[in-house]
Amino acid sequence: QVQLVESGGGLVQAGGSLRLSCTVSGVSPNYHIMGWFRQAPGKEREFVAAIRWSPPTYYSDYSYPLRDRFTISMDNALNTVSLQMNSLTPDDSAVYFCAANPTADYRVANYLYWGQGTQVTVSP
Repeated sequence: QVQLVESGGGLVQAGGSLRLSCTVSGVSPNYHIMGWFRQAPGKEREFVAAIRWSPPTYYSDYSYPLRDRFTISMDNALNTVSLQMNSLTPDDSAVYFCAANPTADYRVANYLYWGQGTQVTVSP
């Protein structure tokens, strides 16, 4: 059974940082594109960042507006994918989802496995 479990969300003041983690079981993130998405109330789910491992290199991709503040990483040994978020603003408030894509195609439709999400709230 595939499970993706996010953690690390919470309440933070504007300008602060959070580190989200996604623990993966049932599949190996080593062979997937691992992504982070977010969804704010009343808005569509949007892409945040993705990473894939093609030994010996990690390739990452970011939503352009977030690339300077967010960093995605992968720990192959622990089967985890993390998202470091810095300089947070209230606009970053959303439920953040981890997802796994078994193909080489980055399109959202190819993400087959999703976590339940973790809430991030940034206060002014």
